[in-house]
Amino acid sequence: MANSKRELFLKRRLRVRNKLRKGNTGKIRLSVHRSSKNISAQLIDDIAGTTLASASSLEKAIGVIGQNNVEAAAKVGAALAERAKAAGVEECYFDRGGFLFHGKVKALADAAREGGLKF
Repeated sequence: MANSKRELFLKRRLRVRNKLRKGNTGKIRLSVHRSSKNISAQLIDDIAGTTLASASSLEKAIGVIGQNNVEAAAKVGAALAERAKAAGVEECYFDRGGFLFHGKVKALADAAREGGLKF
């Protein structure tokens, strides 16, 4: 069966998200989105349906506009960890979506851990 890359990505994203939801009910979710030009992350409270904190490479305050590399992802992760502390979030679970855990996604996660988030 010939599946397109997009179909495989969507299947992988649902598989990852459903497995995470089973063991992490009631926790805050750290969701990551990576495009070809930017990377963004947000802390989501699924029970209330609200975003508690977010960071993106599109923000001028982070200083990585126009860059999409491992260093930019690390800066986004560090900024998110700082904003999470301000929002009172210390523990969450990491939802990588359909993205593989290496490169930019891993750099974002490592920087968020170094910033004080536990997952």
